[in-house]
Amino acid sequence: MTDSRARRWATTSARLVVGTGIAAAAVVAVGAGIAAPWPTLSAEPVSVSATPAPSAATVVCDGPILALGRTIEDSGAISIAAGQSVVSGPSTTAAEPKTVAGPAGAQPVALSADPSGGVRAELAASGSASLADADLAGFAASSCATPLLESWLVGGATTTGSNDLIVVSNPGDVAATVQLTVYGVDGPQLPPGGSNRVVAAGSQVVIPLAGLLLGEESPVVRVTASGAPVRASLQASLARALTPGGVDQVGALAAAAPRQVMPGVSVVSEPDGANSATIVRLLAPVGDAQATVTIESVDGSAEPRTSTVPLTAGLPSSLAYDDLEPGRYTVTVDASVPVVAGTFEATGFGEGDDFAWYTSAPEISTASVFAVPDGPDATLTIANAGTDAATVTLVDTTAGGSTTLSVAAGESTAAPVSPGSVYRLEPSAPVHAGVDFSSESAIASFVVWASDAAAPPLTVYP
Repeated sequence: MTDSRARRWATTSARLVVGTGIAAAAVVAVGAGIAAPWPTLSAEPVSVSATPAPSAATVVCDGPILALGRTIEDSGAISIAAGQSVVSGPSTTAAEPKTVAGPAGAQPVALSADPSGGVRAELAASGSASLADADLAGFAASSCATPLLESWLVGGATTTGSNDLIVVSNPGDVAATVQLTVYGVDGPQLPPGGSNRVVAAGSQVVIPLAGLLLGEESPVVRVTASGAPVRASLQASLARALTPGGVDQVGALAAAAPRQVMPGVSVVSEPDGANSATIVRLLAPVGDAQATVTIESVDGSAEPRTSTVPLTAGLPSSLAYDDLEPGRYTVTVDASVPVVAGTFEATGFGEGDDFAWYTSAPEISTASVFAVPDGPDATLTIANAGTDAATVTLVDTTAGGSTTLSVAAGESTAAPVSPGSVYRLEPSAPVHAGVDFSSESAIASFVVWASDAAAPPLTVYP
């Protein structure tokens, strides 16, 4: 090797060594940079907290008891069979009546109260009616409720002897378009008579249930509205041969849920072993389910009864009980999917008897008001379906005074209430509540609705 070639080789080798060293140093530097904490930049987004203004409180009553087909000349004519007596309040709320035009000149009571001092008004109303006519007899009581965009009616039938009416009221200023889906033995159906029914502003529409789907023993009706919310209810009546078997005004459920609670089911008559005076109707609208039905006496005098029933999506199902002893009970349904439920109870099956459908009661977690109309043995039943004990303060806003009730977890309690009074129910934990009326020949009930709370603050990001 010549000296010049030796020098070039040495120079190249040195370059390779130096390059390799620089590359290795760069790799170490990059690795150290990744491992070392990097500076961070953060900024809180600009936001504004805004509280929506409360809207007016509005409740709509069912109105009078209606009769269908009392005239031979017009079997589809609707007439007023008995007026409804309404109690509303509290007296501190300045409620204004709203005009609702019903059939045959009926004018159901609708009340509205504007917010005061930025707070939504307290407003409650309820009504009752009784009659003893040759074709229609019984006692009915119902609460006046807030209009909804979706309602579920659990009760009634379209078999022989039933003459049931769906009552839809629109107290608003714009028309509502209503769809009535009937769930029966063939699943959900939207019959022509229940499709795109227009309920004009400030009016009430009455639809015979048998005109939607005939021959159903256990129907459930879903009422949906667009354009404006509506108040939907069911007037159910029975006739056994030529003997009237009772009448009821059945309130709506707002939504299906995995748990449904029906407090204060009053069993009046002794079991006769031949007829089922207590029937629990169930429906899982959108999925198959396993449902557990528990019947517990309010005073703890009887052992709880538990039954498990499979439910097929869209098909109503019923459980019948013919051996419950007289007393007051809470019926609870727990299911693996959302369900709707109602409980039928009859005083008997002869002349002068009556029946009622007990609607599932919504959960109440804030102070709520309810009114008590005229009726026999008015009683408030409070059910605690939670895991914590609840203390409930019951304030009589009409006569004054208050009562404190303790309700253990998983149990119920009952207290008498006075017809004509408006009460405020103040729970320390979520509860369910209902008011029922019962005697040997009269029975009715309605649930206590949670008062609409003020809208919570909204966070707005400009």
